[in-house]
Amino acid sequence: MITSKTISNGILRALATILIIGIVLYFLYSIQTVIVYLCISLLLCLISNPLVLFLKNKLKFSNSLAATTTIILFVFLIAGFILLFVPLIISQANNLALLDTAHLQTKFMETERHLEEYFNVQHIDLNKVIKDSKLTSVLDFSYFTGFINSILNFMADMGMGLVSVFFITFFFIKDQTVFKDQARRILPDSNEDKIINSITKINHLLTRYFIGLLLQLIVVFILYLIVLIIFGNKNAFVIAFLCAILNIIPYLGPIIGTTLAGILTMISMIGQDFQSEILPTTIYVVIGFLVVQAIDNNISQPIISSKSVNSHPLEIFLIILISGITFGIVGMIIAVPVFTMIKVILKEFFPNNKIVSVLTERI
Repeated sequence: MITSKTISNGILRALATILIIGIVLYFLYSIQTVIVYLCISLLLCLISNPLVLFLKNKLKFSNSLAATTTIILFVFLIAGFILLFVPLIISQANNLALLDTAHLQTKFMETERHLEEYFNVQHIDLNKVIKDSKLTSVLDFSYFTGFINSILNFMADMGMGLVSVFFITFFFIKDQTVFKDQARRILPDSNEDKIINSITKINHLLTRYFIGLLLQLIVVFILYLIVLIIFGNKNAFVIAFLCAILNIIPYLGPIIGTTLAGILTMISMIGQDFQSEILPTTIYVVIGFLVVQAIDNNISQPIISSKSVNSHPLEIFLIILISGITFGIVGMIIAVPVFTMIKVILKEFFPNNKIVSVLTERI
């Protein structure tokens, strides 16, 4: 018989459960940056595992030396990626230097004079209008200082993030055997096979995913390069490479890449006539990039998303959306690999759960 005491106890337990879940979620949200660092480090560890095994088995490197060598290679890759854009930056700076500033200043002075003549004819006191509109309060140049500070803070956060990720990755690579042994000791002996199966499946699925992603980026890069070469862009290789790399960011990356390609195309053509040369070429480049993205969205991405990680496209879209809202752009990038890992682990440890069985039926 259900009594009022039973009901009150049930309500209290439900409230306590909700409170605990809320506290846990708040805590996870508070340390979301650390969680992102851990996820990126884990992915780097999985990606570098073939190289680490080669260094340890073939070249007889110790764990520390293999981990150090791998991290150094990662640093060189990032440094090489950054240095790749130095010629582009120099080229665009030279193009900006071609701007006829004297001509622009003359045009500005003429426009200012015409405005003053117009207001004088209309018997309008321009100074009074500006004062009444409070335009000077809107034009707060402290925003410029804030913008510079934001850039500096972003660079500092990026540097701190890279150092943290490499530091964590180093120990993930160096002590991965220790971590596996500790996991076996924490979990019951009956789960040892499940752990091994989970690691094997995760390695298999993520290997397929990263190979598919690499092939997708190569195809997009080649198509971008063809578009830029057709329209005579001098920095076609670097711009195509940068825009292809941005495709790593789901959904937002292609938009950013297309916008960037249009801006860089306009800057590279400074000195030519705007209406007859710059504008038409920029429009053609943007249209070309949109065609490439249509090909990528309808051919490449469905194959990679659906077949490489065995997930439904809508499922992937929702998890990317949730990760983007929670963890930002980095969350969008790592959403699919991390979600795949979670699904594999859930299927191994909770195969009889109805929700888990529905989510993981394609794995």
